Amino acid sequence: MKACQSLRSGLLRSLPRRHFSSQSAIVGTLQEKVKALAEKTVPQTQALRKEHGAKSLGDVTVGMCIGGMRGIKCMVSETSYLDPMEGIRYRGRTLKECNEQLTKAEGGKVGLPEAAFWLLLTNEMPTDAETEALIAELHSREELPNHVAKLIDSLPKTMHPMTQLSMGLLALQPDSTFGQAYRAGAMKKTDYWTKVLDDSLTLVAKMPILSARIFRNIYADGQHIPSDKSLDWAGNFAHMLGVNDSPAFKEVTRLYLMIHADHEAGNVSAHTTHLVGSALSDPFLAFSAGVNGLAGPLHGLANQECLRWLKATQQTLGGKEPTVEILTQFAKDTLASGKVIPGYGHGALRVTDPRYIIQQEFAKEHMANDPLFKLANVCYEAIPPVLEATGKVSNPWPNVDALSGTCMQHYGLSQEDYYTVVFAVSRSLGCMSNLVWARLMGLPIERPKSVTLDWIAKNAK
Repeated sequence: MKACQSLRSGLLRSLPRRHFSSQSAIVGTLQEKVKALAEKTVPQTQALRKEHGAKSLGDVTVGMCIGGMRGIKCMVSETSYLDPMEGIRYRGRTLKECNEQLTKAEGGKVGLPEAAFWLLLTNEMPTDAETEALIAELHSREELPNHVAKLIDSLPKTMHPMTQLSMGLLALQPDSTFGQAYRAGAMKKTDYWTKVLDDSLTLVAKMPILSARIFRNIYADGQHIPSDKSLDWAGNFAHMLGVNDSPAFKEVTRLYLMIHADHEAGNVSAHTTHLVGSALSDPFLAFSAGVNGLAGPLHGLANQECLRWLKATQQTLGGKEPTVEILTQFAKDTLASGKVIPGYGHGALRVTDPRYIIQQEFAKEHMANDPLFKLANVCYEAIPPVLEATGKVSNPWPNVDALSGTCMQHYGLSQEDYYTVVFAVSRSLGCMSNLVWARLMGLPIERPKSVTLDWIAKNAK
């Protein structure tokens, strides 16, 4: 990426400030690569539907039906797959491989999340030049329309940042190129994906500047920090937050946004985005709905709960140095009181979450003496054996949420209500990639069949 620094400034000068009337070279390249992959994927989709449409992929149990549809194989997502033993894979690649192979910022060691976006869309690792051009393209689209900036600035500081983010996304919707073209009757069905891709690039581009504006309004008296077009997408987001201008904070932001970008399509935010998009709602409408799902405490608040638990544990220790023996007993007492230990276990994984390990490696290098991180490390040794001994836990190992809040806290991002907004910035990459591919594959509107309890009782006998 270092060799491409001068390329970015040239691209920024040549790209239009508003993109709606013209297409840059990098968008053309991206479309070509997506289309080339679709030439293999779309026929496969059509053949499976035609030749195997009536074949069963497994039984649906009563427990699945009334248990949140957990485990029902009823969605298609090409962008990522959760391997029980290796964690999430982006287009078949482990996160460790992604972090090693994706383009880095100058002097950095973390794979750039915008490069991961390219990978999710194309199934190809972008070159440094392609990543630079994509960064420039995103910068060219990032500016908020005046009416959106005024809306966000007018909202009360007491309004939750996720509510503000959802409203901001909806306020961006009038500029949707997909929505405009659909209403004008100017598109063939086979061309839907091109406009969805265009909207997706715009949405992803505006997420950092929209989210940073919300942060500065609520927590910094509306003193906004201008975008720095010399920075990458994630590094610029960290810069505009203004909580810490160190290179390490930019790196941890890149890391967080990269490892949280996609997680199959069945989680609430991804599924909601897909569901709303299946009605041919444009990406702004669809992702606003996904953000509302992410705001729910059962989906997007896990890292906050883990951080609060660590802080409470720290207080309980009363200044004592945490040891495996002390934390083992503390974990046993917590379970005996009927409480859960947040940040441990995972519905599908059977090993330590690789996202946790990647964050842990970063923290060991950059914040090894942080008291909360040291406590988290002792918890990593003490808690899994306690959970395993209960015989009730299929996976006693920590997940990504056990450490992500600690990393944010270390660098001064202590506003816990805002953590879910950072999650949303990251998840925009996966949700938009999936939406593009849903339109490419011609996936129809979702319409599952619901049944009554009496029907279940009658048919379960």
